[in-house]
Amino acid sequence: MKLIFIHGAGNTGLVWHYQSKHFPESDALSLPGHPEGQPRTSIEGYADWLHDYVLQRKYNAPVLVGHSMGGGVAQTYALKYPQDAKALVLIGTGARLRVRPDFLNLIEAGIGQPPDYIKRLLEPLYGTVEPWLRDMVIEKVAEVGARVQLNDFQCCDKFDIMDKIQSIKAPTLVICGTQDDMTPVKYSQYLADKIKGSKLVIIEGATHMVFMEKPEEVNRAIEQFLRDLSLRGIPMQSG
Repeated sequence: MKLIFIHGAGNTGLVWHYQSKHFPESDALSLPGHPEGQPRTSIEGYADWLHDYVLQRKYNAPVLVGHSMGGGVAQTYALKYPQDAKALVLIGTGARLRVRPDFLNLIEAGIGQPPDYIKRLLEPLYGTVEPWLRDMVIEKVAEVGARVQLNDFQCCDKFDIMDKIQSIKAPTLVICGTQDDMTPVKYSQYLADKIKGSKLVIIEGATHMVFMEKPEEVNRAIEQFLRDLSLRGIPMQSG
């Protein structure tokens, strides 16, 4: 069973360092424009790109693991291409991803001012991550740039599938941290309530970057979810 990890706004596949190590057959991709290629202008656009990516690599109905914007991509993919998604793991995300105007303004102000952008926005955002990983992630996010990050958060701000989320039929695991102030626990609870048969795991003391802060707990939850899928007759395979 192939796992595809989908990063959040303005990020790269590097954020999944702990998950890539734990699940060595997985694919922690970088979305177009992050930094190679052209970014898409909607979450649906990223989902369409992902579908092409899956088909090109002949992945057989993968498990999609998405964080924040990546969770929106995974949900959209499952709604639009249900036959091509084995299951979902939704981390720190929601069926709607509104962004505070002051946060968008802060990102926009960082365009053309990388040092200020890194200090005012990126360092606080990843402040709870181990320093060695935080520094690498910030370097990659700075390479992607504030313009792409602004585009992505604008995509998030427009994203709203609250009236469609109950149509997702794929087995789903929802994970969030109790201290997540970007996508609060109530967002994850809504997903768990609306997606039939889904499981909710709330990780104490973790923020929006729960999968980097508490990797062992997150990896254990994903591992258990995959075992449960296998017990339900969904075969485990690496490709």
